[in-house]
Amino acid sequence: MNWTRAVHHLTTLATTCDDMAGRPASIFPLRVGGLWAAGGLLGRPRELETITVALTVDVAAVPWLTEPAGARHWASAARLPQTPAEVHWRSAHAPVWNHRLERPVLVWSAADGVNDEALAAIADGEAEPLRLPAPAADELATRLSDELALSLRALRDRTGEYEERRWKPGKLEPVSDALWQASAGYLDLLDVIK
Repeated sequence: MNWTRAVHHLTTLATTCDDMAGRPASIFPLRVGGLWAAGGLLGRPRELETITVALTVDVAAVPWLTEPAGARHWASAARLPQTPAEVHWRSAHAPVWNHRLERPVLVWSAADGVNDEALAAIADGEAEPLRLPAPAADELATRLSDELALSLRALRDRTGEYEERRWKPGKLEPVSDALWQASAGYLDLLDVIK
């Protein structure tokens, strides 16, 4: 997609996040608190296959490449499946950045709304001054180690859930998808750390 279209998708998603924040928690119990832009969106204007974003949620922990409970419901209402976006769900109680989400830029928050300055800078290819500072090597190593431990726990938990559910009646897809996500996140982190 061309740059203008990519920025349009990001802007639409920021506006959608703002709208979703005002919807009742009884219907959308998963509360998204921030939308961060990352990846190719933070460089010079060019063609992009997808936009990379992170959504922070008020959940104690979200293992890498997994979805918290309620994420699919929220994403469906926000029309995320129709958006050419690579979405990463992140806990609001931990740093949003890691080895793939390098120095992201906050474009929307529940507290402050849409950050028009950040969206304009991204549109102009001038997001560099707004990016988070790069972590020191030891800080990144600690972050990756913490994420790996969290992902291993998720992999063990979801393997147990799959084993429990495997031969019972009903759809296995939600359980197997959760296992696949936990596996993919763990393996991705393991590849980076080694």
